[in-house]
Amino acid sequence: MALIVQKYGGTSVGSVERIQAVAQRVYKTVKAGNSLVVVVSAMGKTTDGLVKLANEISPNPNRREMDMLLSTGEQVTIALLSMALQELGQPAISMTGAQVGIVTEAEHSRARILHIETSRLTRHIKAGKVVVVAGFQGISSTGEMEITTLGRGGSDTSAVALAAALQANFCEIYTDVPGILTTDPRLVPEAQLMDAITCNEMLELASLGAKVLHPRAVEIARNYGVPLVVRSSWTDDPGTWVTSAKSQGRSLINLEIARPVDAVEFDTDQAKVALLRVPDKPGVAARLFGEIARQKVDVDLIIQSIHEGNSNDIAFTVMTPILKRAEAVAAAIAPALRSPSNPKSDEAEVMIENNIAKVSIAGAGMIGRPGVAAKMFATLAEAGVNIQMISTSEVKVSCVVDAAECDRAVTALSKAFEIEAEENGAGTGGCKDTERVFDNFYVSPRLPISASPTPPVRGVALDLNQARLAIRQLPDRPGMAAKLFGLLAQHNISVDMIIQSQRCRVIDGIPRRDIAFTVSRMDGENAKQLLTQVAAELGWGEVVLDSAIAKVSIVGTAMVGQPGVAAKMFEALAQQQINIQMIATSEIKISCVVAQDQGVKALQAIHSAFGLAGTEKFVVPA
Repeated sequence: MALIVQKYGGTSVGSVERIQAVAQRVYKTVKAGNSLVVVVSAMGKTTDGLVKLANEISPNPNRREMDMLLSTGEQVTIALLSMALQELGQPAISMTGAQVGIVTEAEHSRARILHIETSRLTRHIKAGKVVVVAGFQGISSTGEMEITTLGRGGSDTSAVALAAALQANFCEIYTDVPGILTTDPRLVPEAQLMDAITCNEMLELASLGAKVLHPRAVEIARNYGVPLVVRSSWTDDPGTWVTSAKSQGRSLINLEIARPVDAVEFDTDQAKVALLRVPDKPGVAARLFGEIARQKVDVDLIIQSIHEGNSNDIAFTVMTPILKRAEAVAAAIAPALRSPSNPKSDEAEVMIENNIAKVSIAGAGMIGRPGVAAKMFATLAEAGVNIQMISTSEVKVSCVVDAAECDRAVTALSKAFEIEAEENGAGTGGCKDTERVFDNFYVSPRLPISASPTPPVRGVALDLNQARLAIRQLPDRPGMAAKLFGLLAQHNISVDMIIQSQRCRVIDGIPRRDIAFTVSRMDGENAKQLLTQVAAELGWGEVVLDSAIAKVSIVGTAMVGQPGVAAKMFEALAQQQINIQMIATSEIKISCVVAQDQGVKALQAIHSAFGLAGTEKFVVPA
């Protein structure tokens, strides 16, 4: 007999008929010999209706009163579903988040779960009852016992957290699509259903706007080893399994605010190749990386930064043994990238840098926590380590630094994030020993091509809700990134892509670079205002905001060790005459910023290029 947590979203319980259908599914699962906890959302558009009522009373309603109001939506559903189960002869009891013991921060409208008191819940399960729980809500840990809500994705988060706390066999997320698809079926009806996907891949897709699962829920599943399956509440199809490694034995105390970083990683076997002043036009990245792929050069990090005028910088890292081959490719193609209108002054320049290291922090707890990256940058600054390149993803932040500073960087980061090597580890000497593998303190793995049983790209995602900020002429010295992103973190502004230019200009005797990054569009104006206020004091240049952008990304753990993946993505965009404004990569994700009005076309072109379409068309229920 299995203990299962099931979650049903708003469309799945949107009417009395749908609630009765859910009751039948639950009843069938129990009769098969399973124990069940069912987490439900508010019916259909109930939450939207409650928000509308509040706005008719007040244009800026009190957050505490909003939590009191919105928490009633789920209470309606749990009572009705419990009644429907009882009508079928199945013992059931409805419980609010507070009654079930979901204890949260005292933060209205966006509380995170601290722990779950499971004794009452367990007692009802042992009595043979189906426990129907109100998702999206909890109760504060303070003596005031305030009702709190968890914010976006709260019901998913509630369900997976309960599964972790109860050590359930698995958690089923029922929704209006048959599982995890290769992209949004509203944009590509031929999107294909995946049988399985890793938590890391799902974290990236979820954070990029794939709305089937919220990143917070995936983060908990990854951290606690909870098997997840996403299924349609309209059919009996098997759905998609979201797989994770075995649980690391984490404490269930401070469940959502525990240590965000699990590991410090390093790789000293890297070199950097940069092409400066490449023309800002469609096809340039496709041409460069197409030739790199043809020469079987495996690239790790790729960044493309923005500049004033009509040129960009493109930089990438490769393993040291193939540097000569990569340098030859770049040198051969550079003349072909010059601008026909000004062939001499605009000729791309190739810059090579040996003796670099990539230092990374990794962990699923970084999502929505702007202070994590800022803490990394501040730690490196305090250690006197200058950052040459930055690459970010939902599960990792990587910085390229001078190889001579690798030991110092790893030691400082391990101390700052409380990551310790095993007792028999090499301590601070790890960067010099690329064979040693420590617990949570190790060299980044590189998989051979033959170790990739799955397609290199699992999904394509589009994010139309970002804005880009660029700061011109930032002094190139330790501490600048820490000050910049620390300021944003203080104001709870999360940063996504971060790109430093490779072109360095000396102004007033100070070497300077441009830096660009993306934030949520709703944070764009606020971020620009904050940064403009301190620009003169910190010696920065102009702060430029562009809200008319889109970010399109490909995700797949099997990209590692497969040259040509980036080239195929860039070529798909070039064929549609879509110009790439920025590029950023991690081990399992490649993202490009393009014009907002070309975002959907970019997604469709890339999805087609990687052959991800199926024969069946999925229609999302209204």
